[in-house]
Amino acid sequence: MTSKVTYLGDLRTKSIHVQSGSEIISDAPVDNNGKGEAFSPTDTVANALASCMMTIMGIKARDLNVNLIDSTAEVTKIMNAEPRRIGAIEIVFEMKGDADEKSKTILERAAMTCPVFLSLNAEIEKKITFNWK
Repeated sequence: MTSKVTYLGDLRTKSIHVQSGSEIISDAPVDNNGKGEAFSPTDTVANALASCMMTIMGIKARDLNVNLIDSTAEVTKIMNAEPRRIGAIEIVFEMKGDADEKSKTILERAAMTCPVFLSLNAEIEKKITFNWK
């Protein structure tokens, strides 16, 4: 078992990661009858994409001896109405570090192979931007 999800009522869930005990609270978004006081389930999907891409770049950066500490990603999730689903995820990476042009290309390509990217429905538009500082 990877996680256990408990419905807390009022459109809120608590997820426990079995191995670590880490906890995630989710709320339905305001535009879907919720309070929007925490990540919605679809927010976590969009966030997981950025986190996964950053992790894969971190693995490759370690192999390349490139430091990416303090790099960030700004995530925007765009919902479709009919049917209600994620229509697009926009991620703008602000990359810090000492990567040369070849390493930047390798890292960007590696990011596009992350398991979340490859698992998302092909109909979800993925707009990915890398800004290197």
